[in-house]
Amino acid sequence: MSDRAFDLPAPEGYARPLAAAWLKLAVLALLGSGLFSILLVLSRTPGIHEVITLVDFFHTALVVHVDLSVVIWFLAFAGVFWSLNSEVRDARAERLAWVLTATGTAVIALSPFLGAGRPLLNNYVPVLQHPLFYAGGALVLGGFLLLAVRSLVTAVPRDRDSASGVMRWGLYYSVIVSLVAVAALLASFLLVPRSLEAQAYFEFLFWGGGHVLQFTHTLLLLVAWLWLAERAGLGPHVSPRRGVLLFLLVAAPVLAVPVIYLMDGVVTAFHRTAFTELMRWGGLATLPLGWVVLRAVLFGRGRKPDGDEARIARSALYASMVLFAAGGVIGFLIQGANVVIPAHYHGSIVGVTLAFMGVAYILLPRLGFGVPMPRLARWQPMVYGGGQLMHIVGLAVSGGYGNIQRKTAGAAQGLRDLPEIIGMGFMGLGGLISIIGGILFLVVMIRAIWLRQAGPDR
Repeated sequence: MSDRAFDLPAPEGYARPLAAAWLKLAVLALLGSGLFSILLVLSRTPGIHEVITLVDFFHTALVVHVDLSVVIWFLAFAGVFWSLNSEVRDARAERLAWVLTATGTAVIALSPFLGAGRPLLNNYVPVLQHPLFYAGGALVLGGFLLLAVRSLVTAVPRDRDSASGVMRWGLYYSVIVSLVAVAALLASFLLVPRSLEAQAYFEFLFWGGGHVLQFTHTLLLLVAWLWLAERAGLGPHVSPRRGVLLFLLVAAPVLAVPVIYLMDGVVTAFHRTAFTELMRWGGLATLPLGWVVLRAVLFGRGRKPDGDEARIARSALYASMVLFAAGGVIGFLIQGANVVIPAHYHGSIVGVTLAFMGVAYILLPRLGFGVPMPRLARWQPMVYGGGQLMHIVGLAVSGGYGNIQRKTAGAAQGLRDLPEIIGMGFMGLGGLISIIGGILFLVVMIRAIWLRQAGPDR
């Protein structure tokens, strides 16, 4: 592997089965999320929700869908990256981390069918007010914390003079940021009064740590973009030492977290505003590395190979960048608590998800699984990304009228004007198309992982 190639070598020793296990968990979490998303789209689509009454289950399904797709999927894929970056000599702690996380995920997914209810749609980690759900969340947190602590020890980069070293430093910074996020969560747990009303309690509990965790996702997104651009033959270029500094720049805003906690109480307007502004302005730190990738896409002088892997990588990279950019632009249009907000974060979240999907395809043969079906894997990001783009545009257009509130469904949406109805119909159609795209991803992954496909499907 060239020193100038933004690539990670195939894992060896314990790292390989650990990365494979985390990838399996990530896929299963996305599968569960997709099943719940079907109920969500049906409950909000005009002409369907009148026939199929799902409003009562909507909020419970929304909680589990968000937790599986935004929390577990992302955390499990962090486990994939960190396992690739580790030098594990004794994997007992890493295996325990996976078992805890997987068990907690199963408990969360099954809890609505085992009596858990009373959903709270607070930001970042919505909850079901039930001991079973809390137990699942505690197991996930324990597994993730153990994984992060071990990764801090077993994945210390030593190379600042190669492109692969740049990626390893980016991954290592994401570990540090994740530990800051957990520390913020624990601080909030100690400081938020238990006497608060439940909605307010969980809102303040997850506010600080939830905002910090977005920097982890961003760091992993940029690593994924560099990797995909390299595998696509686009020839991304930045000097190794500058690349390390640019990744450090992305992580640097979290240095303000202790200051925010010390300046004022947790249950204050200052606390909420400070973390909102931290994410808004701290996000600008991603622009230099984002430009490195965008420059490669627009002006790349790489060889641009026509192999299956290169085509798949380009498809995932382009779709990811478009959705992430759309989410960022829509974020500036937010006014009030309407469906423009989910349009914004769906774009950003799906942008990260698409990058991870592309990396998953690259990793399959490196982890000993089958080769992804080339045509399906190439078209899947376009179908999923295109549907999600329609989904968020429909939400943004409808939300622009200011009447349709977020976290509502069915008749509660209050659709009155024709543009609102058209917008939400467009949202529903896009949601259904994206579900098809999600199913295609699961088909490719399940066929390669569990059926052990020997070669590409022709």
